[in-house]
Amino acid sequence: MRLIEKVWFFQHPAKWLLVPLLLPLTVIFWLLSALRRKCYQLYFFKSFGIDIPVVVVGNIGIGGNGKTPVVLYLIKQCLAQNMKVGVISRGYGGQAPHYPYLLNASSSAAETGDEPLLIYQRHDIPVVVGGDRVASARLLMQQGCDVIIADDGLQHYRLERDFELIVIDGKRVFGNGLLLPAGPLREGLWRLKTVDALIFNGATPTDNKIYPVGIPQITMTLMAKMVVNVKTKQQLSLTDFYQQFNDNESHTKRINAIAGIGDPSRFFKTLVDSGFSLEASVGFKDHQHYNEAQFVSFSDDIPLLMTEKDAVKCTSFAKNNWWYLPVDAHIENKQITPFLDALFDKVKADKLSRIKARFTLS
Repeated sequence: MRLIEKVWFFQHPAKWLLVPLLLPLTVIFWLLSALRRKCYQLYFFKSFGIDIPVVVVGNIGIGGNGKTPVVLYLIKQCLAQNMKVGVISRGYGGQAPHYPYLLNASSSAAETGDEPLLIYQRHDIPVVVGGDRVASARLLMQQGCDVIIADDGLQHYRLERDFELIVIDGKRVFGNGLLLPAGPLREGLWRLKTVDALIFNGATPTDNKIYPVGIPQITMTLMAKMVVNVKTKQQLSLTDFYQQFNDNESHTKRINAIAGIGDPSRFFKTLVDSGFSLEASVGFKDHQHYNEAQFVSFSDDIPLLMTEKDAVKCTSFAKNNWWYLPVDAHIENKQITPFLDALFDKVKADKLSRIKARFTLS
């Protein structure tokens, strides 16, 4: 973990030096971001709407808060309603041949970034990456989508949206509560008052004073039921995997593990809580690019587990004992149903309006 992240989230003693040094830059960041928002409010900068509902899944801070599992959850719910859903993403860490770029069966993580490719491979739905989210959304409209989910982009005000969800890491929350670079926040806590729901990843809020009254609070837990071989795509239930790789002498399930996500320790804790014994664990930076040389220290005799996000970048050089752990968001129906009902009603109403408009024009 970088020193600055320890300062932001874990009260590292270096805060007494770094925070005062960075506060002048934070003031500049606040002025520029406030000016930018005001320009959109006063229509000096133009926002663009599209003819289908847009749901933004984002956060007010940097780092991995669990947005992608929420996106995957929403996709699954939309597909269950026979809605054609598409996803737009910036495609961080990728370099596509052109933008906006529509993913296909031959797309690689080097082109698209890890999270968009993960989403595409999970559900085989239209996914578009590019910095111009308006252009990306329009390309999804051309694919016949009924609803668009934006993976991140809460601060991308150029694209109008119908619903906003903020995902909050239940462990790290908002760190020291300061804006970049003295803190981890891209927008202040005031932004919590303007969204449709707050989704807490892994823990319920303990300090309700900072959360606005009237904004739904939803608790999400990440659940794992199986492992998948990175090379062969073989799937095993956790129980079968335990039995296959159990160390009969010590009655432990020894594994190695790597994670290149916002908070690698969260993944390692998940493995330990699942009954594994970590022989070695290495945390990489979020969106880490991998090569074979980074894995030479791991024994071929012990399984290596990684996140699904890591696996999409390791397929070309994976070994037979490399596995990944897909996780799914679990949310209680009573917490999420009001939001889903509002979303589905909006999608159906807009779809009906487009159908009526076509008949009117014809």
